[in-house]
Amino acid sequence: MKPNVWFVRPNYGNTEGKINVLMTTEELAYIAGFLDGDGCIMLQLIYRHDYKLGYQIRASIVFYQKTQYKDFLYWLKKKLKHGYVRERNDGISEYTIVGVAPVSEATRLLYPYLRLKKKQSKLALSVLSKMPGRGREMNPKLLLDLSYEVDKFADLNYSKRRTNTSKKVKDFLQSKGLLNPVETDPKGEIPIQSG
Repeated sequence: MKPNVWFVRPNYGNTEGKINVLMTTEELAYIAGFLDGDGCIMLQLIYRHDYKLGYQIRASIVFYQKTQYKDFLYWLKKKLKHGYVRERNDGISEYTIVGVAPVSEATRLLYPYLRLKKKQSKLALSVLSKMPGRGREMNPKLLLDLSYEVDKFADLNYSKRRTNTSKKVKDFLQSKGLLNPVETDPKGEIPIQSG
């Protein structure tokens, strides 16, 4: 029989004094299976009137369960150490993890065990690795480039109600003069960046 492997989570300023998360490979596989069946990995474009660039990219992982079994969601929260549990009005409860660092961490932990959400997790990790932080700042070009990647989640997650898209981001950035205009040569064949 293969011995359990324990994973240690680094402390990201957890104010509850809980520094490490110890999980067996079986627990990680179980949580990944639950995410595959009753969960969602999402990156969304969120309009923010108070942001200079108008939009932000929100990263989240959500686990869904009947409210009668919400104790299981609290067990997940205890294991993953991030996020919150809330009861909806329709008899369903959600455990939600939001933010670049917490979502990246949870996705990296669960990635090897995922089956159905493998594409979403790979895309999320790719986008989140390019997000501002560690000396990088969000700029119009980066936001637009990442918004094209975020658009891919619509197909992967069978999104029907999605209204904020890369087109809206591009339109907003152009309306505010935040993108360099693109001109074409006289024959209209080669894009020339003006500047």
